[in-house]
Amino acid sequence: MKILITGGAGYIGAHVGLELLDQGYEVVVLDDLSMGTKENVDTRAEFILGSILNREDNEKALDGVDAVIHMAAFKAAGESVENPEKYMHNNVYGTLTLLDTMVDLSIQNFVFSSSAAVYGDPKYLPIDERHPVNPINPYGESKLIIEKILKDVYESKGIRSASLRYFNAAGYDIKGRIRIPEKGPNNLLPIVMETANGTRNKMNVFGNDYKTPDGTGVRDYIHVSDLAKAHILSVNYLKNNPSITVNLGSEVGYSVQEIIDTARKITGEIIPTEIKSRRSGDPPKLVASSENAKEILKWSAEHSEIETLISTMWEIYCHAEVTE
Repeated sequence: MKILITGGAGYIGAHVGLELLDQGYEVVVLDDLSMGTKENVDTRAEFILGSILNREDNEKALDGVDAVIHMAAFKAAGESVENPEKYMHNNVYGTLTLLDTMVDLSIQNFVFSSSAAVYGDPKYLPIDERHPVNPINPYGESKLIIEKILKDVYESKGIRSASLRYFNAAGYDIKGRIRIPEKGPNNLLPIVMETANGTRNKMNVFGNDYKTPDGTGVRDYIHVSDLAKAHILSVNYLKNNPSITVNLGSEVGYSVQEIIDTARKITGEIIPTEIKSRRSGDPPKLVASSENAKEILKWSAEHSEIETLISTMWEIYCHAEVTE
């Protein structure tokens, strides 16, 4: 079976490629390298430098493909507020261009990299798929728009899709095969790692007065290798089943302070921090319910303990070049 991964040179995409190749799939990667790193693409995969915005690139990448795993998207929520047109153009128009090409080539299986950002502020915890969707930024809105389009495309064109709503991806390949850190990270764990290795002088902690055990925000972190397995299970599921939407999270919440304290123990570094005011829109706690993924896909999080998340990241960041 031949699988196309759009954005397959990115942080999560490179891990999905590894898992597919390890299980005997043929893999094609389409990436414009704006966010990805070609060196992180396994040499067993075919690499095509190109963009989902370009129909000719899509046609070349989709040649002979049985299913698509779509991960080519901009993902910084803060930047999406400042440049919403950039996010809508790439994340929405680019996906429509890809889907249009798939329709013409009669490719009917589509795994979509969605996000828990579609939910917005939590109304209850843990968040399940019945939770209201109300994105609070253009990034989350772009993901929700595509989810809605995929429902229509399934009804009209028969393209089966799995919309996978990630919580907080973290960690690196357990076997250490991904060696270059992701470009321009905005998430907590990479920032902790960059502070530990000296890339940053210190890191900010936004709020220490939440109603949580230590006052800092609590989030659900899922190991990237666990995410990768869910994509393969989704490809197999779609062969004989209708479209689905599922959360992917560990169902365990770790606080910002827990992450920092554990990172200090594992790295042996001080990791200087500075307490800042809460950021607007940051809820005290976000934790997933992944019961649907467990039931429908027979998936479970196997590597998402806090020590594994941090140790696999430090293995990469401790060797990363420090930039001034």
